[in-house]
Amino acid sequence: MTTLMFAVWGAGDLRGAALREALAEVGVETLQVNLRDAEVAGALALEHLETPIESVVRTTGGDRSGVLAILNAYAHHVVGWEVDPRVPLPPPRVGNGNRAHALANLAFIRRPESLPYDEWLEHWHGPHTTIAIETQGTFGYVQNRVVAPLTADTPHVDAIVEELFPMAALTDVHAFYGSGGDDAELTRRITRLMESVATLGADHDIDLVPTSRYVWDL
Repeated sequence: MTTLMFAVWGAGDLRGAALREALAEVGVETLQVNLRDAEVAGALALEHLETPIESVVRTTGGDRSGVLAILNAYAHHVVGWEVDPRVPLPPPRVGNGNRAHALANLAFIRRPESLPYDEWLEHWHGPHTTIAIETQGTFGYVQNRVVAPLTADTPHVDAIVEELFPMAALTDVHAFYGSGGDDAELTRRITRLMESVATLGADHDIDLVPTSRYVWDL
């Protein structure tokens, strides 16, 4: 099943019934909307793109051109990627359209030119997956390998990572890293994670977008 992800700017009501009905008509089966809203104000954000990403939309199923046309009618600007998802740590399901009780971070990652693609992918899907889960307080972890851009002006991105943290992680670094208040353990976890992140090239040229997460089955 085709999975598409879009960065969206100047959008209308992405949680409204009209959008869901339009997407269902072109065959979309699942809609996920991530909003950079007041619920996550103050969370760490990193911005590589000139204009910070405001919202992210993810769809499964449906016609690519149809989905893009619908989203373009709801926003001033839309770019997108077809992705190949992998779910090492499935996010818990919540009621249709309910906000996940989480800080949902999305990281748009670019591979270093010096690292061959196969080696980069092997590290990301291999050692880094284990390290990311073991060193952070996440309860949802989705890896989206970018297959192809969907628009002529879509920025180059190699991967889009989704991580769900407890809401306490907004203000508590121990909650973010799952270190239980132990400063020595916190340092150990940060060091281990950052070494792996540097290998991926995710220590620079990254967009990190803190969001609220909503999912619907259409």
